[in-house]
Amino acid sequence: MKTPPSTVLDLGKLNIKAMPRVLGRLTRLSFRYPWQWMFALLCALVSALFNLVTPRLLGRAIDQAHHLFIDDHTHTGETHVTFLQLNPQLFKDAAHHAYRLISDSHAHSSSPRTALLATALMIVVACALRGMLTGLQGYLGEVVAQRVGYDLRLAYFQKLQRLSFGFHDVNHSGDLIARGMLDLEGVRAFLESGLLRTLVLLLLVGVGTWRLLGMDLQLGLIALSFVPFVAWRATRMGLLLRLSWQRLQQLMSDLTLAMEENLQGVRVVRAFASKALELAKFDQAAKAALQLSNRRITIRMGSMSLMAFAYYTAMGLVLWVGGQRVSQGVMTVGELTEFLTFMTILQQPIRQVGMIVNSSSRAASAGSRLFEVLDAEPEIQDAPDAKNLVITQGVLRFESVDFAYTLGKGGRKILSDISFEVGPGKTLGIVGPPGSGKSTLAHLIPRFYDVTFGKITLDGQDIRDVTLDSLRRAVGLVQQEIFLFDVSVHDNVAYAEPWAEEQRVVEAASIAQIHEHVAGLPKGYGTRVGERGVALSGGQRQRLSIARSLLAEQAIIVLDDSTAAIDATTEQRVRSSLHSAVRNRGTIIIAHRLSSLLHADEIIVLNQGRIVQRGTHARLLQEDGAYADLWALQNRTDAHAPPARHRKRPLEVA
Repeated sequence: MKTPPSTVLDLGKLNIKAMPRVLGRLTRLSFRYPWQWMFALLCALVSALFNLVTPRLLGRAIDQAHHLFIDDHTHTGETHVTFLQLNPQLFKDAAHHAYRLISDSHAHSSSPRTALLATALMIVVACALRGMLTGLQGYLGEVVAQRVGYDLRLAYFQKLQRLSFGFHDVNHSGDLIARGMLDLEGVRAFLESGLLRTLVLLLLVGVGTWRLLGMDLQLGLIALSFVPFVAWRATRMGLLLRLSWQRLQQLMSDLTLAMEENLQGVRVVRAFASKALELAKFDQAAKAALQLSNRRITIRMGSMSLMAFAYYTAMGLVLWVGGQRVSQGVMTVGELTEFLTFMTILQQPIRQVGMIVNSSSRAASAGSRLFEVLDAEPEIQDAPDAKNLVITQGVLRFESVDFAYTLGKGGRKILSDISFEVGPGKTLGIVGPPGSGKSTLAHLIPRFYDVTFGKITLDGQDIRDVTLDSLRRAVGLVQQEIFLFDVSVHDNVAYAEPWAEEQRVVEAASIAQIHEHVAGLPKGYGTRVGERGVALSGGQRQRLSIARSLLAEQAIIVLDDSTAAIDATTEQRVRSSLHSAVRNRGTIIIAHRLSSLLHADEIIVLNQGRIVQRGTHARLLQEDGAYADLWALQNRTDAHAPPARHRKRPLEVA
């Protein structure tokens, strides 16, 4: 049973050095939408400026209220005008005074009450504008992030379509899906808010520090004393949460894989009464995820508690020292209020350092994983001067072809010195034991892989010199592993030609001997086949796949063990129908049942990647070799009879 990963977090596992390069590249992507990006940045900066103005206005309002209180009690001991008795003229005077305050910092008014009301109006206006600009910044940031996410999503999916089979051989599909979904979301979240938050935070800290230290150096240092500690704790918390999130993602991926395998293999699980085993595997991964989630809670709450303690300690010291200065007449109550208000405004952005670091770290790791795929070059791609394939006769030729996998399989040679030719109306049969290179040979024809030595030509044109699209439109491959889409029968058959007429779809299905079954389905050709064709049997899926290939009308059709799940009687009917349907095409049939190859014009026998025999069925039987032994083994009536002869290296039985 797989051991779950440890919950011990090591910050050294985060590739922090790569962050500037990756984040810089992601930021440049947002510049594709310059107007939205610049306007969002402008809104963020102006909103931050209004945030900085608010403490000063509030401090002035406190001082004005204090002076008003004193003035009201130095006249007759009574307050002759209350705020409930304010008249419209007072508001007009206040608005005029607010304008003078904005245009002239030394403006004054003979009415303290008017000045206080003017400051209050300015605070309301500043807060309203700040709120409006913050909302607009969020909207524009979301617009840019969504558009960049859209661009990346399309580019990523397009690259997956172009990358060669060699890439997919060594990369798990679940991991590729996670990159295109979860990692792309991490990039989008950074572009949406992380980048703008960083700029706003720098402006708030920079201007606020200059303002406070300019007012009172000692008290300013006390007020800002919590900033370094909170920033450090928030940064550490962000990195630890990011690292734990990566680990949690892996655990959730394991849980998803376990559930997916269990659902797909539910019949096997029930057949072997393995419910307890599957539950134990799932429970182990779930417990590890729970432990890591609890660890994340501990990290977050512990750091937030320490940050809150540092902040309130600094605020207490400011109250203590500032209060003494107010009592000594060195500082006004309004100035002390400005200090405290600015600390209140600054604490939230400083705490968001952790979110910014977390978002940046996530975007860096997610972006690097995305760019690994986006920057990958397909091993198989069009040559710079590639031209479209021109089919004149449809003659396929292998000329001394060698092939070895070079990616993930140690470079082991699979095929050696393979030569043959197949033309229109001709059928080539290929037989051999598992691992002899039959399917690999089939994959070389549509150029899923490139030959190591020799060449493959179609009508004399090297397939490496023509475009992949034109080549694959000319070659139809029905593979061993049948894949059907969860759409209707009609759409599966017409996949290569979505706008094909209904009559052509029915004809292809009839040749593949699947029409009668489809006609009996509840909705006929409109019936959905289910995930991976689960609503159909193995033989029915194979026949549907044959029909799909026939509809495309390619010059060469390759059937890679495509009738293995079909009973002998139905297979015979399929072969008979195919014989007339492909009379103008070259056909290659890879089969384990030798009875499927009786009509072939030539049969080649592969063993360990080499052709050990070739000829017609009758000739191969007369040669008294590997083919004859295999034929005898598949057709003898006495299951206990010994083989006809023994060789030092007999051909394996398929």
